[in-house]
Amino acid sequence: MPETIIILVVTIALIFEISNGWNDSANAIATVVSTRVLTPLQAVLLAAVMNVAGAFFSTAVAKTIGKGIVNPTDITQTVVAAALFAGFLWNGAMTVFGLPVSASHAIIGGVMGAGVAHLGGFNQLNLAGLTKIFIALLTSPILGIFFGYAFMKLLIRFFCNVSPGALNKHFGRLQIVSASFMAFSHGSNDAQKGMGVITLALLSGGYIGSLEVPFWVILTCALAMGVGTAMGGWRVIKTLGHQMLKLQPVHGFAAETSATAVIMGASALGMPVSTTHVITTCIMGVGSTRRLSAVRWGVAGKILMAWIFTLPACIGMSWLTYKLFVMMGF
Repeated sequence: MPETIIILVVTIALIFEISNGWNDSANAIATVVSTRVLTPLQAVLLAAVMNVAGAFFSTAVAKTIGKGIVNPTDITQTVVAAALFAGFLWNGAMTVFGLPVSASHAIIGGVMGAGVAHLGGFNQLNLAGLTKIFIALLTSPILGIFFGYAFMKLLIRFFCNVSPGALNKHFGRLQIVSASFMAFSHGSNDAQKGMGVITLALLSGGYIGSLEVPFWVILTCALAMGVGTAMGGWRVIKTLGHQMLKLQPVHGFAAETSATAVIMGASALGMPVSTTHVITTCIMGVGSTRRLSAVRWGVAGKILMAWIFTLPACIGMSWLTYKLFVMMGF
C-alpha cells in the first residue's frame, strides 16, 4: 500500500503540473499572441521549451513549499495526494471557464486543508513559514502594478518621438525575447511547486533523507509543465490578451519584462509567487499609463474574484478529499 500511495502522489503531482501549465500558458504568451508578434502555435512551442528550461533554474521555491506549510515528518502521502487532487480540480475548472488563477494559492491551500484534516487544526501548520509565503504572494501583485507602470512610463519617455509603426516593428522583435524570458521565469517558479510537494511526500514516507529535490523529480515536473503549456489554455489567453486591455508590442514587452523581473527575483529568494497575479497586474500597470479606463476593470474584477476564492476553495476541497481518501483506505 505505501508504494501504491507514493505512485498515486507522483501521478497526481504530474497531472497538477500539466493543469498548471495549461492555465498558466497565458502568462507567458497572451501578450505576444494578442499583439500578433507570434502565431499561437509558435508562441506555445516557445513557451513550452522555455518553461522546461526555467524549471532547472533553482530548487529554492520547491524547498520552501516542502517545509514552509507543514512539517514533513508530521504528514502522510495521503495528505499530499489530497492536496494535489484538489489543486488539479480547481485549476482545470477555472481554465475551462477562461479565468487565470494562481497555482500557488491552489497548492498551498490544498496542503493547508489536507494538513488540517490530518493534524486536527490550523495551529498544527507551520505559521512562520506560511507568513513568509503569504507575504510573497500578497506583495508580488503590488510590485507587478508598480513595475509595469514605471517601466512603461520610462519607455514612453525615451521613445515619445518615434512613430507608432517603427515602435511596433522594433518592439515586436524585442517582445519575442521578453516572452521567452517570461516563460523561463514561469518555469523557474511554478514548476517548483509540484517538485516541492513530491519531495514532501518522499521525505514523509522515508524514501529520501533530506529535503533535497531529486533530479528525476525536477525533470518530470519540468516536462509535465511543458506539456501543459503546449496544450494552450486558449480561453485564459483570450481573457488576458484581448479582453482586459488592447495591447501593442511595446505594451506586451513592458508587461513581460516587468513580470520577469518580479518572478525571477522571487525565485532566486525561494519565494513562491503567483505568476498569474504578477503578469496580470503588470498588464494593469502598463494599461494605466494610457488612462485608467484603458483597462477593462469589469474583466479584471472577475479575475480578482477567482483569485480571492482560490485559497479557501482549495482548503475546503482538499479537506474533503483527504477525508474521502481515508474512507477509501488510502
